[in-house]
Amino acid sequence: MDLFSSEENKQIINLELPDADIQYVDRFIDPYRAKLYSNTFLDKVSWQQDTIKLFGKTFNQPRLTALYGSEGKSYSYSGITMKPTPFTPELIEIKKRIEKFTSLQFNAVLLNLYRDGNDSNGWHSDDEKELGDNPVIASVSLGAGRQFQLKHKIVKHLRHKLELENGSLLLMKGTTQKYWKHQIPKTEKITSPRINLTFRYIY
Repeated sequence: MDLFSSEENKQIINLELPDADIQYVDRFIDPYRAKLYSNTFLDKVSWQQDTIKLFGKTFNQPRLTALYGSEGKSYSYSGITMKPTPFTPELIEIKKRIEKFTSLQFNAVLLNLYRDGNDSNGWHSDDEKELGDNPVIASVSLGAGRQFQLKHKIVKHLRHKLELENGSLLLMKGTTQKYWKHQIPKTEKITSPRINLTFRYIY
């Protein structure tokens, strides 16, 4: 059985946004396999809820996270430093598929678990120094669809939103992180979990 959707089933959309290079690939992973992956990650990943400091106050992150990757490739953001756990066979399968599709290499994946619509991820860019210049973020969605919002850092009226569906792949490349912020907002409509795998290369 093919672990991933066949090429003819994929719909590839290039988002026509200035100062950005973003592709959305629907059904990158077929629904059956996406469900298996989702169940495996829900059960076996060592999820953690870190605290972050905002405006001098400490809060619990409104989602659970985990970092997997090559040994020694720690990742820091919002005052949090995460140490990687070795890749699982399932993560390696997905990583290899993305690398074949993009002709790029990744050595780490930050996992986010949004337990329901109350969990979220505020406005930010993936522009940490260990990601280098013009980082590539390959984001796979498993489970509930969630709205993904973008806003330009300089041209304030430039905004965009799209639904990240189960099994989809979102690729952010080029100067996207330099000029754009993105978020997953809260919503009362979603009552089931979503897992987000964000593959990246840590230097």
